[in-house]
Amino acid sequence: MSIAARDAALKRFTEDSNCKILLMSLKAGGVALNLTVASHVFIMDPWWNPAVEQQAQDRIHRIGQYKPVKIVRFVIENTIEERILELQEKKKLLFEGTIGSSEALGKLTTEDLMSLFYYHF
Repeated sequence: MSIAARDAALKRFTEDSNCKILLMSLKAGGVALNLTVASHVFIMDPWWNPAVEQQAQDRIHRIGQYKPVKIVRFVIENTIEERILELQEKKKLLFEGTIGSSEALGKLTTEDLMSLFYYHF
């Protein structure tokens, strides 16, 4: 989508009360947007990095948001999506452990700590 088309779509979504849905990828949703007109987020494609998802969700949690916000994640059972969610949890624990939480640090395994320094194929 061109920048002009993106701007037009965002303008329509924010200004046209008949426009109820805006579809975008997590990558597009995580960059320079203020979507306080939205009240629901449906995550259809979980990302291995939980910060990317959080950043996209934060687009509607901005100053000026006056509606309750609901976030729904769709995950298909027994697929790679479940493994992605497990990886997200590990990354969250690693993050918590590295910023000083002794409880989170105690839950980390040697393998978790090694994964900070080595890339596994």
